[in-house]
Amino acid sequence: MSTELHTDIAIIGAGPAGMAAAVAACSQGAHVTLVDDNPRPGGQIWRGGPSQAPASASSTFRQLADSQARLLSGFRVAAVPAPGQLLLEDPHRAQVLRYGKLIIASGARERLLPFPGWTLPGVTGAGGLQALVKGGLDVRDQHIVLAGTGPLLLASAATLRAAGAQVLLIAEQAPWSQLARFGWALKAYPAKLAQAASLAWQLGGVPYHHASHVLAALGQTRLDGVQLQLGARSLTLPCDWLGVGYGLLPNTELLRALHCQINQGAAQVDALMQTSQTGIYAAGEATGIGGVDKALLEGRIAGLAATGAIAAAQALAPRRKRQLAFAALLDKHFALQPAITQLAQADTLVCRCEDVSHASLQQFDNWREAKLQTRCGMGACQGRICGAACESLYGWQGSGDRPPLLPTRLGSLLEPTLAKANPT
Repeated sequence: MSTELHTDIAIIGAGPAGMAAAVAACSQGAHVTLVDDNPRPGGQIWRGGPSQAPASASSTFRQLADSQARLLSGFRVAAVPAPGQLLLEDPHRAQVLRYGKLIIASGARERLLPFPGWTLPGVTGAGGLQALVKGGLDVRDQHIVLAGTGPLLLASAATLRAAGAQVLLIAEQAPWSQLARFGWALKAYPAKLAQAASLAWQLGGVPYHHASHVLAALGQTRLDGVQLQLGARSLTLPCDWLGVGYGLLPNTELLRALHCQINQGAAQVDALMQTSQTGIYAAGEATGIGGVDKALLEGRIAGLAATGAIAAAQALAPRRKRQLAFAALLDKHFALQPAITQLAQADTLVCRCEDVSHASLQQFDNWREAKLQTRCGMGACQGRICGAACESLYGWQGSGDRPPLLPTRLGSLLEPTLAKANPT
């Protein structure tokens, strides 16, 4: 049986925000435990570690390696058994982690919305396909279509092309007027403008269509083509992979379990990144989608504030306004067009885990009724995919998260009780 772990500061998520928070907290002499469900630090954006991350990330990886932070890789937070405690689980065992302060840098996931054929093998999220390639998926000479919205489409396309894939086209749902305004606004962010220019150069020759979106994925047992709306015309293309993602959504399940205030889908924090719960901080995409620079800055602020280095944290806080302004640009110029939420047909599955169709859900007025009658949201993903889809399609608000936070072994849930009964 495992024993309890103790730490001054627990940090959940080892992406840029969590890494920056760990480095900052360790610099103040705190005992830090960094928890992540991936095999190595980096999160989704720096997935694969320093060897696959951009050169600009190397200093963060180096600083983390030089710090005294304890890294628990491959662990997920299963539940909150008591105040100041987290129940962690990896494939083999469970651990109870006791902490003094907590920083939640839980990152984000893709917004996936239903359309005919979206459950076919070969259809993934745009970022999900990028992650698969970073994890070793061979896409050499594979024909790939990317669709959805936001800068992630370009980053994913660049990764796929570098891996030898043939990216047939990118379908961006935002109209040209919005894209032009976003590009003009990037003049205030030279580094991001340079990054956009670099991606455009890497993707030279790949058709990029605005005001365009997927109509349907085609195939019987696996994807073999895609039907697209490209401006005023429709097009059918044969392809091997289709990656579709409509932006990102903050992961707030742990925050909700800890009764932290959520505002517009993200953690509500003060200038020092503290949530509505004293001693609990949030940083990065968990506080709102804004990119790696925002994540790194917020992680530093949270790490310093959690250790009591208030003056140092306050000195950094004004810089966050600029990052929040960029986040607002993303939200404004890549807002979903109404057509995206009208693609599902009567037999299109909305809840993939429990095979619940669009027609089955349209008869209900809210998430709770649908869940009770159809099991929508009660599958393995715990509503992480269909919950956002139902909000977009029907305007439903989630009915709240209940423990465990994800599918968990019964033995793991017994761990806190066993630990109390057999103290070491």
